[in-house]
Amino acid sequence: MSSSNQTNTTSDIKRGDTGRPRGKNVNDTPEVRLSKLLSYLLRHGAEDKGLKLRDDGSISISDLLRYQKLKSTTFAQIQQVVETNNKKRFTLYEENEQWYIRAVQGHSIKIKEPPLVKFTKETMPSCIVHGTMRSKIPLIQETGLNRMTRTHIHFAKGLPSDAGIISGMRNTADAYIYIDIARAVSDGIEFYESENGVTLSKGLNDSGIIPAKYFERIEYKNSQ
Repeated sequence: MSSSNQTNTTSDIKRGDTGRPRGKNVNDTPEVRLSKLLSYLLRHGAEDKGLKLRDDGSISISDLLRYQKLKSTTFAQIQQVVETNNKKRFTLYEENEQWYIRAVQGHSIKIKEPPLVKFTKETMPSCIVHGTMRSKIPLIQETGLNRMTRTHIHFAKGLPSDAGIISGMRNTADAYIYIDIARAVSDGIEFYESENGVTLSKGLNDSGIIPAKYFERIEYKNSQ
């Protein structure tokens, strides 16, 4: 990787859309900035930026690199981000001698359902937790967990500090909502596992909401 390519890529991403405002950080490394830009494009902003995703949410690398803010980026840099991303947010695969990339989950744009495995009572993890901010808890207790603009509500199988937990909530979360899994499944709420181990749900009756009656408990980061 040449130093000129590294500099250009960093500069382009600094000037471009590096994700939602809360994801910006002037101290991010070039790799993190590239990861945030890819997350934004593949999950939320492709259409707004003139990029056409396939039905499964993928786009060819050649088409992706035509985007103005990625013209100085190389395939090797994208491959490195995919392979080293600690949340395993992306899948990179070859099809008909062409490389494609897609986000594993977290979309707000409409795409064909990504590969998911439905949990049963027998395969359901013993613990699923939704991470959020303490300030949002009063509203969530009143209205339930809401998928908002995403296609699913996201859960982890434990806390970010737990061994083996790589994805499912932001490390910045300081409030943890534990779900009464047995009750939720008994009432027909479906849960799925994504390719990178995130637990997903469309809520009660696919409403996009899991009511507060299914909350087992709520814990806070500073009180653990």
